[in-house]
Amino acid sequence: MRREDLPVVLHVALAHAQFETIHPFTDGNGRTGRALVHAMLRAKGVTRDTTAPVSAGLLIDTQAYFDALTAYRAGDAGPIIRQFARASRYAATAGSRLVDDLAEQVATSRERLSGLRRQAAAWKVLPHLVAHPVVNARFLTEHLGLNDTTAQRALAQLADAGVVSERTGMRRNRVWQHDGILAVLDLFAQDIHRR
Repeated sequence: MRREDLPVVLHVALAHAQFETIHPFTDGNGRTGRALVHAMLRAKGVTRDTTAPVSAGLLIDTQAYFDALTAYRAGDAGPIIRQFARASRYAATAGSRLVDDLAEQVATSRERLSGLRRQAAAWKVLPHLVAHPVVNARFLTEHLGLNDTTAQRALAQLADAGVVSERTGMRRNRVWQHDGILAVLDLFAQDIHRR
C-alpha cells in the first residue's frame, strides 16, 4: 500500500485484485475491495474532496471485471489493469458530469432561496442536501447542531421555496427530499446499468 514506485492506477488495480483474491470475509468482499480503491486514491492524493466513481466504472461491465479478476488469479495482471484504466477514465468523465449536475441543482436551489435572508436556517441546510438528499428534523438536529424548532423552520423554508418536498404525508416523523438531487443520482445509476 505504501509503494511509490508504481503508477497509482496500476498500484490500486493490483491491490484491489489481490484483496479480491484473498477474499478475507464471508460477505462484503466486493464492497470492501471497492472501498479500498477509494481509500488508496485518497491516500495517494489523487482525490481530495470527493470520491471518483471508479467502482461504478468497474460495475459497468461486471463480466469483464470478473473475467479480469479470474485472469489475475491465473497470473495475468493485464486485464485487471486495463479494467481499472477504463474505469478511471469513466470516473473522470462521469464524475465530472455528476459534480456539474449536482452543482446545477444547488445553484437552482440557491436561486429559489434568493428572497430568504442570509441568516435563515435553510441556507445552513442547503449544502448538506447533496450528500443527504433525504432528511428529517432529527437528522438536522443531530448532524448540523440545529435545535428542533430551527430544524423544522429550515425544512419549512426549503419546502416553501420548492427546494425540498415532504414525502410521508404525516404530521409527525416527516421526511423531506430534494427531488432534483435524487433525479441526478438516479440518472447516474441508470447510466451505469445502460452501458
